[in-house]
Amino acid sequence: MNCSTKLSAKHMKKLLFILLATATSAVALAQTNRINIVRHDAPELAYFGDYAIGVRTLRFTDKQRVDILSTVSGGETAFYDRVLTVEVWYPALLADDQQPGGQYTTTTRNPAITAILSGAAVRDAAPMTTAGRFPLVILSHGYPGNRYLMSHLGENLASKGYIVASIEHPDSTYENQNAFSSTLYNRPLDQLFVLEQMAQVSAKPNGFLSGMVDAENTGIVGYSMGGYGLVNNLGGGYSDAVVAHEIAPPNKLLQRHASSNPAYRRNLDARIKAGFAVAPWGMTVGVWQASDLHGIRVPTFYLAGSVDSVAGYENGTRAIFNNAINSDRYLLTFRNAGHNAGAPIPLPLEIIDSDDKTGAGHYTDPVWDTVRMNNVMDHFATAWFDYHLKGMREKQAYLELVPNAWDGVYSMEDGQATEKHTYWKGFGRGTAQGLQLEHLQAER
Repeated sequence: MNCSTKLSAKHMKKLLFILLATATSAVALAQTNRINIVRHDAPELAYFGDYAIGVRTLRFTDKQRVDILSTVSGGETAFYDRVLTVEVWYPALLADDQQPGGQYTTTTRNPAITAILSGAAVRDAAPMTTAGRFPLVILSHGYPGNRYLMSHLGENLASKGYIVASIEHPDSTYENQNAFSSTLYNRPLDQLFVLEQMAQVSAKPNGFLSGMVDAENTGIVGYSMGGYGLVNNLGGGYSDAVVAHEIAPPNKLLQRHASSNPAYRRNLDARIKAGFAVAPWGMTVGVWQASDLHGIRVPTFYLAGSVDSVAGYENGTRAIFNNAINSDRYLLTFRNAGHNAGAPIPLPLEIIDSDDKTGAGHYTDPVWDTVRMNNVMDHFATAWFDYHLKGMREKQAYLELVPNAWDGVYSMEDGQATEKHTYWKGFGRGTAQGLQLEHLQAER
């Protein structure tokens, strides 16, 4: 196949996605909860990749984890077996009689309402075992949330050659939202535990995903409280002030994750090669002091809305970005968006159709369309992980951009950029409006 034929095939595939999105976004999206919609104006890397997608639900048990909810201040530490449910998306080999697509049944932010989501993955499809090992990406939801909250990203990355493991964190779900102290203690540990369990799944001969998971090249996406845990696992130890705070677990158990604990840094996992922190919670309440963030050395992509009233922006995500001075990092800002920028799936129809709209705001933003934000997030997550986990240096061009998109000049002739063209790579004319991407290099 010559070069012109390859280019034509690529353009045909993109055209197909545009036609499907145009035809279905107004009709099908109004009838089903699709998590895999790619809008006609989506950036280039938001489109799905070449792999068919499989999905399977796994359960891992961490024996003898500290039981925060049963530990009394001044008393002995209690322990229990902590069971984590994990949704795993992976490149798949579909049988002749299998067609892409499937459904997920999930509780919503209103626990009384169940939603049926539709996507591109096939339940329990055969893994693609002949294409080598794929980098691991772990998804960690907010408080509350569940393993389907960022399912748009799970499917999208799997189609591009990633194993994606989305954690459902006990005590942090819509159905099981317990004392906040449990989430404060367990969130970093859940992420590390699932990383190790996925590595062991791959190491088992003749088992599910045997030999397929490249856990040595792991990325973690953390949203809100998931970002809180991620920043800790990247090297941002918690402050002594939060260890003793009234919201913290009893008996200073949070000291395990604190900068002042020598064992904390020794237990950081070197397999984590890149972080993607979406509106990470904690800076505004003193979880970190500036010096605590100096311990982060892992490259990190931050994403936030400029009017985030939950995690904060100037004194929240931006403050983390500014103070993580020993890491290479980016900050993508959705101007005038709130805490829900990028991460949550679109508002389920079951809530829209209900007389009780409780929980609707969990999935929406007053200014930005959710599908558009999902597409932008999927685009940058693809560029980020392709660059850091797969070594695809050409993806750096999607990151080295004019900081303010509205300052870029769009100048194309016959599909090729002219010398005047400075608009964001992968974005059509005007489609990056309202976005800002800043880059700070590590100081050492």
